Formats: sequence, structure tokens, C-alpha cells
Amino acid sequence: MDQNQRHSPWRIKPINLILKHEEEPDKSLKRTLGPLSITAMGIGAIVGTGIFVLTGVAAARYAGPGLILSFVIAGIVSGLAAICYAEFASTVPVAGSAYTYSYATLGELIAWIIGWDLILEYAVGAAAVSIGWSGYVTDFLQSALGITLPKALTASPFSGGIVNLPAVLIIIFLTILLIRGTSESSTFNNIMVGLKLVVIIFFLIVGFGHINPAHWTPFLPFGAGGIFRGASVIFFAYIGFDQVSTSAEEARNPSRDIPIGILISLFVCTVLYILVTLVLTGMVSYTQLDVSSPVSHALILLGLNAAGSIISVGAICGLTTVLIVLLYGQSRIFFAMSRDRLLPPIFSHVHHRFHTPYLSSIVVGIVVALVAGLTPIDVVAELTNIGTLAAFVMVSAGVLILRKTQPDLRRVFRVPLVPWLPILSIISSLILIVSLPLITIIRFIIWLALGLIIYFVYSRKHSSLEMLTE
Repeated sequence: MDQNQRHSPWRIKPINLILKHEEEPDKSLKRTLGPLSITAMGIGAIVGTGIFVLTGVAAARYAGPGLILSFVIAGIVSGLAAICYAEFASTVPVAGSAYTYSYATLGELIAWIIGWDLILEYAVGAAAVSIGWSGYVTDFLQSALGITLPKALTASPFSGGIVNLPAVLIIIFLTILLIRGTSESSTFNNIMVGLKLVVIIFFLIVGFGHINPAHWTPFLPFGAGGIFRGASVIFFAYIGFDQVSTSAEEARNPSRDIPIGILISLFVCTVLYILVTLVLTGMVSYTQLDVSSPVSHALILLGLNAAGSIISVGAICGLTTVLIVLLYGQSRIFFAMSRDRLLPPIFSHVHHRFHTPYLSSIVVGIVVALVAGLTPIDVVAELTNIGTLAAFVMVSAGVLILRKTQPDLRRVFRVPLVPWLPILSIISSLILIVSLPLITIIRFIIWLALGLIIYFVYSRKHSSLEMLTE
């Protein structure tokens, strides 16, 4: 690092220095994850809110049966970014995801912005999903067991209650699980993913026998524009595969297993989304799907109440796995940023017995539990979408930069068709960003401005690179 760069916010953290962290026993994580667990983590993160909630709303309001094409478009955008993530994950196999990748290619300031962006994405996403989880559990207890929980304990103060207790309790339980170890939480996640997939397959089998092809006409009731509007909405359904790369430092063979986990989980989920949409819009008219639980709702409309209850169980399992990966990813981002001293060093302390960043997990759990229990999450959740797309842009740009600056670096997985594929990834992500509501973009800018203040007041002065040059 030359004299001009040593104190610059654009300073780059050398990859050899990033990889060196693996050799520090008190600041490294235990490698326990194989390709199956990593793929299950990806499926667990992706299949959840999208397939159980957004499918109906997007079909009813924006795309009709043509939502199938919306899923294809959103899947292509995510797939382009996934390929770029895969190259980075095989090259820089440490915790931190897009944050770490940006630090190695785009500089410290951009890395901080991405890390700050991911903090928002994961925390808000986890809070929103836990509130949805609470709603499904409350409905299931009432419909299947006749147990009615008081509104005071199932809604926030802003929604006529006192605290959303189920949302708080699931966050506390999963936080404890994550603190105890990646292996234990991974086993639990694998079981939940398995149950979720069984329930989805069950829906496809039952629903296939009740398809009426007439419901697929008109196929594009909102025109071609509806396909792209639908794609911008159900893009939420694909958020999750990028969190697989946060597990790189806990993978047994990250250079091989992380690309496998990212690409296979994304492919499996895309196929599932298309099949579920095909069956769902064939069972009932798309106009009847504007509800928060479209899959179980469609079954109930056909008089299949028992099947609807089974689907509710699957939704609970599905949202649980999403929560696990969101909380996991958030704590690992904190861990990576703290290890670089951009956040206080306390967040990178690793438990001597469990080999997990326990203090980071505790802080994340407390914050998310408070937000989930006391706050109604509605439009703020849209920030999850713009945050993810911003990370996609940075990672895709990072591939181009690293290919030019370090062409001889060992890459187990290489993005094909460089520079065209990363450029296409950047353009497609930007198109979806500008299609979001203006208020969402404004909120995101305000959050980033707050992050910049923290960077220049604290992080820049305490950065490990700053210490390295003194």
C-alpha cells in the first residue's frame, strides 16, 4: 500500500491479508459445513416468504398467470448475480459475503457501505419474517387446535397490542441455537428445509388434480408490462442465495462447496416457484389470490381444509429456515466488519467452546427481537429488496475489477463471458432498483447517509488497515 493510499477511504484490503484471518484461532470460525448443508441453507433462505405470501399478491395485482414469466425474469437477474458471487466465494473463502468481496476490490469505503447496507437488509428482513411467522402460528393454533392467543400478545403497540410475543420468542430461540454452534443450527435447518420441501411437493400433487386450464386465460391480463412489475415484486422471493456466501469460513471446502450451494439452491428454488405458480393459478382464478396466504387459501376455496392446515405447517417451517439464515448472515457480517475494526472489536469475539461469534449473535438477536415485538413492519421491508440489489451491483463490478487487477489469482470457479455477463448483471439489477417506489429509494439514501457519518467519525480511524500503517 503506497503513501497516498494508506489513509485513503478507497484503500483496498489485500486478499492475502483477508485469508490470513483463517490462521488466527481466536478470530476464526469452525469449519463444519458440507455441500448438502450449504445447499440446504440456500434453499432454506430462499423458499419462504416469497412462495407462501408474495405469489398470490403478485398474480392478483400485476401479472396474472403470466407470473410464471415474472419468476423466470427475476430468476435470471438473481442467477447472473449468483454466478458472480460464486467466483468470489471460491476466491475469497472467508466470512462477510459482499462486504468482504468489496473490501478486496472496490475499497474500504464501498465495503463499509455494502456492510452497512447488509446490516439493514438482514435485520429488517428477519424482523419482518418473524412477524409473518407469528401470524402463521397464531392462525394455525386457532384453526387447527382451537387456541386463540390474545391480541395483546400477538401484535405490536402500533397495531393494538402490547408486544408480538411469538415473534420475540422465535428470535430468542434461534439466537440461542446459533450461539450453540453452526453444526447444531445447520442440523435443525436441514430438518426444517426437508419438511418444507415435502409440504410444497404435497401441494403440487394435490393441486395438480384440481387444475382447470380455463383459469390460465387470459395469460397476461395486465399486458407485458405486468410481467416486469410482477418481477420487481416477487424478486423478494429470491433474496437469500447471497447469504450462502456468508458461510464460506465455516465450509469444509469453501472453494468448491459455496459455488455448488449457491447455484444448486437457486436452480431448485426457481423450478419450485414456477411449478407452484403454475398449479396455483390453475386451481383458482388469479383474482382470488390477493391474500397473505395464497397457497393454503386456494386449497380452502376448493374445500380442502385439512390440506390447507398442512400447508400452514409448511409455511411455519419455511419462515423458520429463512429466519435462521437471516440471523446467521447478520451476525457474520457484524463479525467480519468487527474483525476489520470498522465496528467495535467486541463483535468479533469467538466463543471458546462453541467457536461462534456469540456476542455478535446476542446483539443481533436483541435488536431484531425488539423490532419484531414492538414495531409493525410494512413498507420498511421494501428496503430489503433495494439493499440486496445494491449488493448485487457491487459484487458484479468487483468481479470485473479483480479480473483486471489480479488476473493470476487462483479461481476454482470462474464467471464465463467476462465482461459481458457481469455487465448484464449490473444493468439488470439497476433496472429493478429504479422500478422500486421513490420513497423506498429515499429511505435507503437516508440509511446510507447515516452509515457514512459513522464511517468517517469512527470506522475510518479504527480500521485495521489504519492500524497497519501506523
